Amino acid sequence: MVEEPVRASDLYLDTINRAALDFDFEKVCSVSTSNINVYGCLVCGKYFQGRGRSSYAYAHSIHDDHHVFINLETTKVYVLPDGYLVSDPSLEDIAYVLRPTFIQSTIPSPSAKLSYDLASQAYLPGYVGLNNIKHNDHMNVIIHALLHVRPLRDFLLLTPPTGTELTRRFATLARKLWNPRLFKAQVSPHEFLQEVNRASDGKFRLEKQGDPVDFLSWLLNKLHKDLGGKKKKSSSIVFATFQGSMRVETQQVLVRTELDNSTKPRFDIDREIKRNTSPFLFLSIDLPPPPLFQDAVEKNIIPQVSIHSVLSKYDGKSTQEALGTLRRYQAESLPSYLILSYKRFTKNVFVEEKNPTIVNFPLRGLDMREYLSGTHPQPILYDLVANVVHESVAGTTRDKENTVWKVHLLAGERWYQIQDLIVEEVRKEMIFLGETVLQVWERRSNAL
Repeated sequence: MVEEPVRASDLYLDTINRAALDFDFEKVCSVSTSNINVYGCLVCGKYFQGRGRSSYAYAHSIHDDHHVFINLETTKVYVLPDGYLVSDPSLEDIAYVLRPTFIQSTIPSPSAKLSYDLASQAYLPGYVGLNNIKHNDHMNVIIHALLHVRPLRDFLLLTPPTGTELTRRFATLARKLWNPRLFKAQVSPHEFLQEVNRASDGKFRLEKQGDPVDFLSWLLNKLHKDLGGKKKKSSSIVFATFQGSMRVETQQVLVRTELDNSTKPRFDIDREIKRNTSPFLFLSIDLPPPPLFQDAVEKNIIPQVSIHSVLSKYDGKSTQEALGTLRRYQAESLPSYLILSYKRFTKNVFVEEKNPTIVNFPLRGLDMREYLSGTHPQPILYDLVANVVHESVAGTTRDKENTVWKVHLLAGERWYQIQDLIVEEVRKEMIFLGETVLQVWERRSNAL
């Protein structure tokens, strides 16, 4: 029996150390910091440029006796210094971790089986922790919330990455988050957030705590523009998913001395009322101010309010007065996914204040027909998909340094709470107890 000759390329495959591989960081050479023609060493995980005789990867293969390298762009594997191209089925898992690909039937569902990483740690694809590199937890919760909006997620997973470097990196992050074959049951958003820093001219940085609502507003508009979006709703997946339209009616306030000062100004139907319609990507919700003066007992009582009472701003009847102008709002159209932003923080001359009011809301079946113009005999129902909460020290003063951001995500019939790398199942009753800052609601298909 003739033994099959051992190819030179096969000699070094047993030196590959999958536990050392981490493809979440920027694809730049660890020596030259160039991002052109970069290879990853499959033995130690470091990145080096080129594979020619004068390259850093070639020198690393000789000096450190590490011989197997993967091209981070093409996923082709080579043995250096010999220069052999390796074609071996055992390397397919590494290529998949580097560049996950999906078709519709392979997108994991929330009810899918648990996956296991190299350390046999169980995880549910899509519900894995994101590294808090310095102070980027306010951006992590937005990443999670957006990547659990099904149309946007499917677009990023199924469409070849297009647009700008920001959209390509966001799509790559989405593929890693939903990857059922991770080597480690966590993902680092470092590569995407580095591009966020560049694209926002330093407004959103890894090392600086910020506001998730500001980040969401910037990111949605930036993604829409970078994907070629225009003013039309159907011009990008962002507008098609999140955009609604709001009718705003305005009228100047008349000073009427015969009225008692305590009477609230109201719209006068005999005078001109200006009407215009403008698009929105999320609705801003005002919270009632907390009581100013509290005794020892009242300080222990957290004010609560129902979601319908704060949504009444958009019922077309409630009036808002500012700078001598009356306004009232009502939606002309509601999107497939409705984002609600709760204005929990206000600034004054001395300090930034936090409103600790708890909002009571249903997890399923939020009826929005009262806030949509026209008559609607059937309810227009929304179900909660993601809930971003803020935690800090008790009181009404905002403490940015000791702030923790968490996100609650729906997974079938269960809910998960994610705080950076901590992923845990949470009881439904606990979701209402946090200081909600942002929510994403999904419109029921039978209510469209």
